[in-house]
Amino acid sequence: MIKKITVIGALLSLLIAGCSTSHDKEEKKVKKLLAESQSTEKIEDHKIIIYQMMTRLFGNTNNTNKPWGTLTENGVGKFNDINDAALQGIKDLGTTHVWYTGVIEHAVITDYRKFGIPLDDADVVKGRAGSPYAIKDYYDVNPDLAVNVDQRVEEFEALIKRTHDNGLKVIIDFVPNHVARKYHSDKKPKGVEDFGASDNVKQGFDANNNFYYIPGKPFEVPEGYNPLGGDKFPTSDGKFKEIPAKVSGNGAVTYAPTVNDWFETVRLNYGVNHISGNGEKVFDINGDVPSTWKKTLAVLTYWTKKGVDGFRCDMAEMVPVEYWNWMIPQIKKINPNIRFIAEVYNPTEYKNYIFNGKFDYLYDKVGVYDSLRAVMEDRPGSSLSHLTKVWKDMDGFNNHMLRFLENHDEQRIASKEFANDPALGVPGMAVSAALGSGPVMVYFGQEVGEPAIGESGFSGDDGRSTIFDYWGIPEHQKWVNGHKYDGELLSDQQKTLRNDYKNLLKAAKGSEAIRKGHLIDLQQFNRTNSQYNVDKTYSFIRYTNTDKVLIVANFENKDITTEVIIPNEVLTLIGIKESKISAKDLISGDTIDIDFDKANERGLSIPIKKYGALYLSF
Repeated sequence: MIKKITVIGALLSLLIAGCSTSHDKEEKKVKKLLAESQSTEKIEDHKIIIYQMMTRLFGNTNNTNKPWGTLTENGVGKFNDINDAALQGIKDLGTTHVWYTGVIEHAVITDYRKFGIPLDDADVVKGRAGSPYAIKDYYDVNPDLAVNVDQRVEEFEALIKRTHDNGLKVIIDFVPNHVARKYHSDKKPKGVEDFGASDNVKQGFDANNNFYYIPGKPFEVPEGYNPLGGDKFPTSDGKFKEIPAKVSGNGAVTYAPTVNDWFETVRLNYGVNHISGNGEKVFDINGDVPSTWKKTLAVLTYWTKKGVDGFRCDMAEMVPVEYWNWMIPQIKKINPNIRFIAEVYNPTEYKNYIFNGKFDYLYDKVGVYDSLRAVMEDRPGSSLSHLTKVWKDMDGFNNHMLRFLENHDEQRIASKEFANDPALGVPGMAVSAALGSGPVMVYFGQEVGEPAIGESGFSGDDGRSTIFDYWGIPEHQKWVNGHKYDGELLSDQQKTLRNDYKNLLKAAKGSEAIRKGHLIDLQQFNRTNSQYNVDKTYSFIRYTNTDKVLIVANFENKDITTEVIIPNEVLTLIGIKESKISAKDLISGDTIDIDFDKANERGLSIPIKKYGALYLSF
């Protein structure tokens, strides 16, 4: 009998020891996953909401849309079209900043010679309305945008004031890497010298030249370039006089660029030897810096003093980081609150351009955008779990990444080239807006599902709203409604979409947890959860001591009820003490009863609509 009891006791001891070991292993696993699922960076509130518009398209109510049409035929938006009603409508989305794209004067085909503006050569202009990134005069604005061309700068100044009066801030483009081939400033302040005016054109590279040259070689218009789709124009003859030829904007060191080069522009020289091919930096940041540095600083100073609140810097990584380090602090002495945003695409240089270049924000295109787009397009092998790696790779500077799903370079969500359904923008933007404490951006028309259908001219029919042509934006025009900006002509579906954008953007800006809370990614805790589709569902928590938000986004083409596992260790960390609460969805305003007792094993049961998203505040 004693032996039996001893054996049973021994077996019980082994069983208890085994359970204890198993429990310890599970606890260690959870702790490891928790460590891998948390952001470690210092949280700062950078939650601004940017509304980008292509200024010439925004207020245009003409719906003719003739391919390659003239300004007279297809119309053009004006500074004055952006009235108080427009600005209040933009602000109603939760917007804090408006990025007015295409403001600075660039090459166009429309004839403004009677206003003292030289006619541009069609052989080096892309599209009839021209590229807004082929700058013709850094100190002037696009005459297309003015009602009174002679008063064009004053009309833009009035727009700056009007924007400020409506509680919004102004961002414009700074194009530092290249200018139009026919650059000449007729609005530069007294004492300012034009770019290239003092260049030694006999040298391909000189650190104090503003441009790069191909000595002794005349420029040749790219073979096969057909300006204006073949329409006749006085300056369209297959020739452009430029001796010696300048290096094109994309750095093509040739006098005969191809149609795929940025041949309509010429590259600016920041003291980097791109001619010999070795990229040697010939400047002293602590000494006498190159001429181009000084001239571009003067340009930025000019616009800053006119009340511009921020600059989106085109192709910033084509300009040496040392320049930004030298320039940005000088502009911030004029306005400490001014923001600098860099268009960059090389993740290995992100830290360099933030911490050495002094940029406030960088484009997050090749990270969050690309990952979300792959899922939204339902590409083979795509998964929302990839987002975990994406934000972890940027841990330490997530707050500096500008997130978006549309801009002038990218295809429209509603286009056949992208998701072919604007509703997918809701979960996509919900994740983009809440994943970090950094800025988020929407592109005009995105919030009403503009699909960018139709061939416009130079831009073709590629799922993008043209930046090269005079054009109307049909779905956006329904919101514009004859400059009443009341959305009266929108369908019920479009009104719902716009309302979803408004609610999620306002929630992202208004929630303390989303603005400046810590991040816990829940994907890894749900990888083996059969009631949670890690490829099409994404969930995470943002939290502070006083505010907690559970974000759940559904990218499936159906309503679902998902079970989201949240380990007890996570609940303890974020300070959950009550087991049963009612959580309010900040997007819809609905409430959901949550039972945290089930969170650790079964998971929270969360109903969520097709292409829906929840910001559950508790």
